[in-house]
Amino acid sequence: MNELILIKPSCREKGKEKRLTEIVEESMKGFKYEKINTVEEFEMTDLKNKKILFAISLGESGINLELYSMLKKIRLDNNIFEGSVAGIIVDGDSDLFTKSVARDLVFCANSSGCTFLGKPLVEATKSLQNFNIIAKNMDTDNYQAYINSGKNLVQRLVSFKRTKREKPNILVLHSSNRQKSNSLVLWSKIKEKLTDCEVKEISLENGEILDCIGCPYNTCLHFGEKGKCVYGGVIVEKVYPAILKCDALVMICPNYNDALGANLAAFVNRLTALFRNNDFSEKSLFAIIVSGYSGGDIVAQQLISGINMNKAFILPAKFALIETANNPNSILKIKGIEEKVCSFAENIIKAL
Repeated sequence: MNELILIKPSCREKGKEKRLTEIVEESMKGFKYEKINTVEEFEMTDLKNKKILFAISLGESGINLELYSMLKKIRLDNNIFEGSVAGIIVDGDSDLFTKSVARDLVFCANSSGCTFLGKPLVEATKSLQNFNIIAKNMDTDNYQAYINSGKNLVQRLVSFKRTKREKPNILVLHSSNRQKSNSLVLWSKIKEKLTDCEVKEISLENGEILDCIGCPYNTCLHFGEKGKCVYGGVIVEKVYPAILKCDALVMICPNYNDALGANLAAFVNRLTALFRNNDFSEKSLFAIIVSGYSGGDIVAQQLISGINMNKAFILPAKFALIETANNPNSILKIKGIEEKVCSFAENIIKAL
């Protein structure tokens, strides 16, 4: 997998592309790559087993029409990126839309076979205010911090390589009731297939799971250095040690009002303290998402932004099994569910 491809959908607001073009040219300097600007070029290119950088220019509206033409092709071919690994740069002309467009693209490309390395997104809002802290840490201005972040992303993309484990350690987190949960029923079927893995399950259903209140940076850093958080509790006592040990995290996520359940959301927020002092870039994220009605893709995108983009977990291809089931155990009546279970279990084993 040596070929590097730049997918940079042409933006009709040409004046808005200047900053992104400068960043991409600096980031790709020294590398040979093929460039794709139009949906026609996209259709004619073999995108399997490649290293791919998506570079998206957004006008003030947050819409790039060429990108949406490409997204249509991506959504209709669930293997178009098979074996490929990607990162993404999004440059906006407002202080909105960059993250939402990025995670939509990552979700769709991942569903079509693309792996994303940990922290795959470099985003720039119009003001570049989102680089304030990064620039301070780099002892430079926001624009140079943007350039440096782009260079770092491309370097990590080019050098990205998975390390195979003989007996992967898998941590499973849930906060569901076993008697009623279609999500846990689905997981139990998948677990049966993971015979060569060490699996640890932790329930966050019982007990008080306090959410993050945004401690000052130095406070969070201080507790994180000791593998702790100011709140303590099950997150610190059980979850933190299991996170450090695991090779992969499986999130069992019933869809509550198109959002993660409160305890799982609190876990994602509380993971920050541990992340500040530990490298998660060799760990993988998987998810099982069951909706009573619809919206599983929204929950998947929350996991992408919270754990892949912000906490640096790898997003293996087709990371989420997303189904719809309402009444208890009705998940087992879905047509083809056994084949889906086997395929998802094989995907986990293949990725690890």
